[in-house]
Amino acid sequence: MTTTQYTVTGMTCGHCVHAVTEEVSAIDGVTDVTVSLEDGRMSVTSDAEVPFDAIAAAVDEAGDYTVAAA
Repeated sequence: MTTTQYTVTGMTCGHCVHAVTEEVSAIDGVTDVTVSLEDGRMSVTSDAEVPFDAIAAAVDEAGDYTVAAA
């Protein structure tokens, strides 16, 4: 298992958190996603390392948000 931390900007409400969580959770190999609206942190646990491009694409698909490695 691998856990990676990210910073997500642009989220303003619980719907934003849900959308990001849902899209990132759909990535193959991802087993857990925790997103915090308060500090903009996202923790992604996966069976193997997930390419940053896949994370960025999922966050982009969720809405007008940006992601960076924490």
